[in-house]
Amino acid sequence: MTEYLRQNLSEKRFRHSLNVSEAAKRLAEINGADADKAYLSGLLHDICKEMPAEEQTALMKRSGFEISDVEWGAKKTHHAVAGARFVFEKYGISDPDILSPIRWHTVGRGGMSIYEKIIFMADLISADRTYPGAEEIRSVTYEDLDRGLYEAFKWMICENVAKKRLIPKSTFDAYNEYTAKELKRTSDEV
Repeated sequence: MTEYLRQNLSEKRFRHSLNVSEAAKRLAEINGADADKAYLSGLLHDICKEMPAEEQTALMKRSGFEISDVEWGAKKTHHAVAGARFVFEKYGISDPDILSPIRWHTVGRGGMSIYEKIIFMADLISADRTYPGAEEIRSVTYEDLDRGLYEAFKWMICENVAKKRLIPKSTFDAYNEYTAKELKRTSDEV
């Protein structure tokens, strides 16, 4: 699998995949999840990122995943759904703890599993990420995964609004879930 990634991704994307797998492993260890599953899902999360658009679309169509109209319109997110299907077809992996995090790593959703949370955050906080606020989100996430998710979804919503992008309902569902947890946490501290 690593060799496939090395041959089919740019050097930058390949390095990112390695960084995400390491962050995912660390988050799994901190949060009591299977580090091997998290590592593998993190390694494969962008497997279709540089695949031609028509191949991504074909994989999405046969994925079996529910895909919102907003996601269909956001081509930058297609690799996630396509990637989950590709991993199933190419490697015969059917474990939802590996496939579902690949599918949801770009948009998130309410009610995420521990592995979905880990891969979503590992992608945002991997060592190669340098966007404004990355270090703060990284630090918070390693202390408290749910607080990291709150900070990540808050950042993600603001970024998408600033860039005049449509936002999938699943992203709002996740934002609302983690904002409610953050409000409860901060009111409990008072």
